[in-house]
Amino acid sequence: MKTRAGYGIIEGNIAKEGPITKYLLVIGDGMADDPVPQLGNRTPLQAASIPAIDRMAAKGVVGSVVNCPPPLPAGSETAILSIFGCDPRMYFTGRSPMEAAAAGIPMGPGDAAFRCNLVAFEDGDGPWEEKRLLSHSAGSIDGGAALEAVDALMGDPRFAGALEEARMEIHPFPAFRQIAVQHNGDLSGIRFTPPHDHLGEKIGPYFPAGNERADVFVRLMRLAHEILDRHPAAEKRRVMGKLPANGIWFWAEGTAVELPSFRAQYGLDGAVISAVPLCHGIGALRGLEMVEVEGATGELDTNFPGKLEAAWAKLNQYDFVCLHLEAPDECTHNGDLPGKLQAIEWLDSKLVGPLMERLARAGLDCRVLLLSDHKTLTATRGHGADPVPFLLYDSRTDTGRGGVYDEPAGGRGPFVENGSVLLDLLFERRPIP
Repeated sequence: MKTRAGYGIIEGNIAKEGPITKYLLVIGDGMADDPVPQLGNRTPLQAASIPAIDRMAAKGVVGSVVNCPPPLPAGSETAILSIFGCDPRMYFTGRSPMEAAAAGIPMGPGDAAFRCNLVAFEDGDGPWEEKRLLSHSAGSIDGGAALEAVDALMGDPRFAGALEEARMEIHPFPAFRQIAVQHNGDLSGIRFTPPHDHLGEKIGPYFPAGNERADVFVRLMRLAHEILDRHPAAEKRRVMGKLPANGIWFWAEGTAVELPSFRAQYGLDGAVISAVPLCHGIGALRGLEMVEVEGATGELDTNFPGKLEAAWAKLNQYDFVCLHLEAPDECTHNGDLPGKLQAIEWLDSKLVGPLMERLARAGLDCRVLLLSDHKTLTATRGHGADPVPFLLYDSRTDTGRGGVYDEPAGGRGPFVENGSVLLDLLFERRPIP
């Protein structure tokens, strides 16, 4: 078997010889899962109708891969680093610095970045620390409503003064994902907890903790709740039947990071199409183009036609394109199992299927790596670090394996212990295990 980039095949019969024209990486964020009782103990990937992906699986190779090596967090911050060819055990310094890079937020020596989610705590007059966390995204708040909540905080002299005292800045975005930067910060010994891992639980045990320097973050979170809980912006969302943005949550801490050049490592330029700052940030740090699609929300209502057209345009410009869909992950965090199934099916019918048809009509050969970055578990609404299935497809090749793309199929196929070698498999720099 030849493995040099541009000439090899996976295995089986060659349909066509010649150099590969296009490489496509498709990430269905969090679509892998454990068996779900409501689905007859099938996973969402098993239950969803994904004929285009299954046709590729029948001709390609389906295996399993570890993208979140222990003891690092089980999440996109480590998984997508792996998938993009950077071993997180070497390069991971925290999630937020990569998101800051996507937003063009400069970080100097000694600076620390944090995700500052707009969140929804349960209503009631009880102690704040005993309230439950209802939503890590304040009910998927976005647009003007998100900016209104941030403006309410920044316009309050108490909060603005506390931020200044903490040597912090919050950079507002029209989404629940806000970025904070602390100058001359010391993160040593402080524990921060991802909010989406503890939905429905009392918040007190998950505050920033570990030493006295954690107190400044708890103080800001407490003060934000006092300001936002009865603010007209929160009341307006309640009247509309939506969860209010009545708090903030600091997590995903990290210091500045540098990643190696994608071109220097693989000899290719490319683009990243995503609605998620983290994915864009990793791409930007690697020297890939960030492509923002109007109306791409990271939710089920994202602009699928716009993402399809952007992917096709960039495939005509570059030899490598990454297409990332956040919706399966967010639906799972929101406890929306039908939404997760719909997101997986729309990944197939609105993105992967049409792209494969266009490539075939244009007479372009392609290799495709499709996978979930990590598991997002319906049972807990949180992430899991277990291996996830990957699909490697070559339009010139029919392996004759048959089968489908799901977790059991991945478990029966080749096992890749380190996800950072996946692009080497895509670019045929090494054989499949």
